[in-house]
Amino acid sequence: MRFPPLMLAACAAPLLPGNAEAATIPPQIKAMLDAAIASGNEAEITTVVKYGGLVAPESADALRKVALDWKNARDEAKTEQLQRATFLDLWSGKAELGGYISTGNSETEGLSASLDLKRDGLDWRHKLKLQADYQRSLGVTSREHFLAAYEPNYKLSDRSYIYGAAQYESDRFLGYFDRYSTSVGAGYSAIKNGRTKLDLELGPAFRSTNFTDGTLESSIAARGSLDFSYKLSKGIQLTQNASAYLERYNSTITGTTAISARVLGPLAAQFSYNVQYESAPPAGRVPTDTITRAGLSYSF
Repeated sequence: MRFPPLMLAACAAPLLPGNAEAATIPPQIKAMLDAAIASGNEAEITTVVKYGGLVAPESADALRKVALDWKNARDEAKTEQLQRATFLDLWSGKAELGGYISTGNSETEGLSASLDLKRDGLDWRHKLKLQADYQRSLGVTSREHFLAAYEPNYKLSDRSYIYGAAQYESDRFLGYFDRYSTSVGAGYSAIKNGRTKLDLELGPAFRSTNFTDGTLESSIAARGSLDFSYKLSKGIQLTQNASAYLERYNSTITGTTAISARVLGPLAAQFSYNVQYESAPPAGRVPTDTITRAGLSYSF
């Protein structure tokens, strides 16, 4: 989360002239610490504190105190901002538009569009996803997939949370007109640092599917999901999202691997590969569909 310059300046207050701790830090090390704090990069601050303490052992305690004071001031400013925020504040997201190639039940080329929104508040986190793939050639529709998903999270701690999930899908070429899924369960952020994130979720679910052969199936299921991201460099990021619904009649496993590279500001080029497996599709349908997408995404 980005904070206004004045807020960052407040966090850097421990280094103002006249501060007792800053006075014991050699000027060269103090200048590096000032620069790291001005950038707001906690990893850089930690590095300066670590190596500055090795170069000037007598300043180690002062360096640690300055860094701790900055972190406490930053956390207090963040908490205050979250407390003042209304439901319309704090939203961020990404919109993507591009093309795709699919294999399996339909071998087509077409357009793909998606919108991901996220609001990370003090106690609650909300995630909304909309996605559509559509192809129509010579008056015949050969690909039609729609998805809408909403997931609220209630934070129990910095890493653990309780989630709820509601999802609607439609993909008649994969064998179903409508599929409704709901789930509740527990989530845990197994990895959470500046470069890597890994969220795991597990819980019971209920699914109702209206298949294209006229079959209507409703069943209790088990749901698990994985949300992984890794920053390869400042402008390149690798993500992996996967989910599984295991049920009596038909189980579904979905996974999407994507890599994005920043082009200019919030604009990035993105390439992704999606696999969806149905354990018991209707007669005449193959169990696995794949979609390769390439396009541009805009983060806001």
